[in-house]
Amino acid sequence: MVTFSLDAIGSGLVFAGSLGKLADALESGHDGGTAVVQAPPGTGKTTLVPPLVANVAARRGRTAPRVVVTQPRRVAARSAARRLATLDGSPLGDRVGYTVRGESRTGPGTVVEFVTPGILLRRLLADPGLDGVDAVVLDEVHERGLETDLLLGMLSEVRQLREELILVAMSATLDAQRFAALLGQTSDGGQTSDGGQTSDGGGPAPVVDCPSALHPLTVEWVPAPSQRLDERGVTRAFLDHIAETTAVSHARALRRDPSVDALVFLPGVREVSDVAARLRSGLVPGTEVLELHGQASADQQDRAVSGRRPGDPPRIIVSTALAESSLTVPGVRLVVDSGLSREPRRDSGRGMSGLVTVSTSRASAEQRAGRAARQGPGTVVRCYGQQTYAAAPAHLTPEIAVADLTSAALQLACWGAPRGEGLALPDAPPRASMDDAVEVLRELGALTDAGLATDLGKVLARIPADPRLARALLDGSSTVGRKLAAETVALVSGDQRAPGGDLVQLLRAMRSGSLPASRRFSEEARRLESMTRNVGNAVVPSDTSLKLTGDQAPGYVVALAFPDRIARRASDHGSSYQLTSGTRAGLPAGSPLAAHEWLAVAEVSRAQGRDTAGTGAVIRSAAPLSESLARAAAPSLVQEIVEARFDQGRLSARLERRIGAIVVSSTPIRPSPEAGREAIATALGRGGLAMLGWSEAADSLRRRLALLRRELGGPWPDVSEAGLLARLDEWLAPELEALAGGKPLNAVDLAEPLQRLLPWPEAVHFDALVPERLEVPSGSRVRILYPEVAERAADDGGRPVVAVKLQECFGWDRTPRLVDGRVPVLFHLLSPAGRPLAVTDDLASFWSGPYSQVRAEMRGRYPKHPWPEDPWTAPATARTKNRM
Repeated sequence: MVTFSLDAIGSGLVFAGSLGKLADALESGHDGGTAVVQAPPGTGKTTLVPPLVANVAARRGRTAPRVVVTQPRRVAARSAARRLATLDGSPLGDRVGYTVRGESRTGPGTVVEFVTPGILLRRLLADPGLDGVDAVVLDEVHERGLETDLLLGMLSEVRQLREELILVAMSATLDAQRFAALLGQTSDGGQTSDGGQTSDGGGPAPVVDCPSALHPLTVEWVPAPSQRLDERGVTRAFLDHIAETTAVSHARALRRDPSVDALVFLPGVREVSDVAARLRSGLVPGTEVLELHGQASADQQDRAVSGRRPGDPPRIIVSTALAESSLTVPGVRLVVDSGLSREPRRDSGRGMSGLVTVSTSRASAEQRAGRAARQGPGTVVRCYGQQTYAAAPAHLTPEIAVADLTSAALQLACWGAPRGEGLALPDAPPRASMDDAVEVLRELGALTDAGLATDLGKVLARIPADPRLARALLDGSSTVGRKLAAETVALVSGDQRAPGGDLVQLLRAMRSGSLPASRRFSEEARRLESMTRNVGNAVVPSDTSLKLTGDQAPGYVVALAFPDRIARRASDHGSSYQLTSGTRAGLPAGSPLAAHEWLAVAEVSRAQGRDTAGTGAVIRSAAPLSESLARAAAPSLVQEIVEARFDQGRLSARLERRIGAIVVSSTPIRPSPEAGREAIATALGRGGLAMLGWSEAADSLRRRLALLRRELGGPWPDVSEAGLLARLDEWLAPELEALAGGKPLNAVDLAEPLQRLLPWPEAVHFDALVPERLEVPSGSRVRILYPEVAERAADDGGRPVVAVKLQECFGWDRTPRLVDGRVPVLFHLLSPAGRPLAVTDDLASFWSGPYSQVRAEMRGRYPKHPWPEDPWTAPATARTKNRM
């Protein structure tokens, strides 16, 4: 029976004291198969838990147990395997091994295998029962990586079928109860109290805690005198501050202890390289400066995370968040923290995803600081203020909430849980992001109408690339050849960046072997090429009529993957490009790609101020293309559109040939009647019906209709601007036809068209409900001024008004009402000169009260007109006393 000597492996490791509790939890607690380990960084959980789990599996009768351990990063997987193999005294690849993308060190006798989450995901989709695996340990689940979240849900379902499968989740933060609830479920169900999807059934998995292994930690606050970020990103002044602070702090630490190494945290590769170059320029003489990030070669990464060898100079490791957790960097007793991170963000409005520089969460800041106190008393120097720290978010944003979900949606569909429904995930995927991902997959032919994976979708899921790139790999192989298609996909899937974003230039450098990552690139390209042979011919037949130059072939493959990112140089700016999706983006300054009219864009992201073209987005990587290749790569986007316009009373039209939002050519033509009508309707929608002008008759009719709509509702029509525009074809079609035929705007009167909206048979009562004029006691027929049309349903508008001379209303003791007595008329009673004397909707009250005061003031001013003491009996008249 294969077992590990935990006493030898765990010597000096804090978690050794918790091994008994974990063994009891796995063998007797709960259902004897799940547990959550909550242990701070540096306690040794990554080193000790896998061999313990292997021993537990062996005690269950497995003579050759197999334990798979996930690590969120390749460098962490290699480092953890190497350390455990060393402590076990066995060669790497024998009892302990690892598998990462493009590299594997395992053998038939491997008991503990460290892998990245993506590796285990693809294994799980190929073998949902995970046959041959006795236990899975998910490390660093608190980082909330998307693939780790998916594994949590999928493996929880595997345990429902395989109760003997041991499943352990390990977290370095206080989120353990959240994961314990997920792992402890045994049947399908609803959601956790905090919004995550879970199952009902069993109780939470047991949680095994471990005390902190940290030594005393000194925290120093050294904020920069200038701001960390501006509209262009991380400021040069702040990078200077980081480099100078690192040099001073490390020199001071070395005077106290020559064995101290420093670890510097920066948000991205550019900043890491910049600060490392400054330190090497003479700031830290006699010190080795190493870089640790995803673009470094495997050898460089392993060198950075290995301990200092005898005789080596002091070291400063300048790193991205890659060193934040998952691994211990020996010798580090000083941490310099920029307080910045780069996190994925999805811009749904522009259909792009990218990394955005943000303030580090407080949890991540504590993780970083803890690196300095794992092996002895340490110091963390935070290059920002305590107020900034307090204002930072508490935790890292889960990747599922902000990332592109296309790959995840395909994996969930292959698993049989479309959109993640019914799966025990820590957080449900955002609906909008998932909808977009599903739409992309349907366009690729990867999903059925029911949301399940098609045969093609299952093939794409086996390829370690974005599903769009996987489809391009298959389709492009028959046109550009398997090797070149594989090289292009390997290049776009990798994390190497070329200056100026030129993919072809980067491809040449990779092929030449001049870059540290060239070997890994070549291995990945060969692996992808072999996959195209294994799945048979390409999904679509090749187009032998295409003529591709060597530089255009990569662009064609990229265009197949991302037809919405085909781009053409905008005519108004040399470095600005129009994408088929409608987005505009600019090239980095000095990019050699600016010489090309057409590009296939592999990556575009929000500019964060680095956009020299002023588009708000920047092209990170692209390859040259041609118009003919763009058409071939995106046939569904090729269209001919007649664009008719109605402007300043003139109708014109152009025939536009487009690829998506890109206008390839535009030719003036005579518009068809249908196109003309549509253009005029569009112009009216933009400029309003006032373009046609409201005659007095049309305005009056509209106001009367509006009052009926307000008081009675349907079937009386909505004659607001929005209501009329929504029904143009019902009431204005003949006039639109006439305008399209050349009739001038000023020849159209809207009175007759409005009458078409009168409902039948209610229209016969129209004049009785809202008469145009009102007969007053003098015999005059006075026009009624109806209130203006309200544009909001909630606006009750005004009142119908009759402006009439006071003398014409003598004897009128009852105010007339319109709309079947619902609306009283508001009288503006005028002087003989037409000036207002009173406003009332209650004539009886007016004659009984205010009239006497009006009479007293007016009879001397207008002596020729009657001002009787008794207005009730006086004859109503529009004439003077003499003419009466």
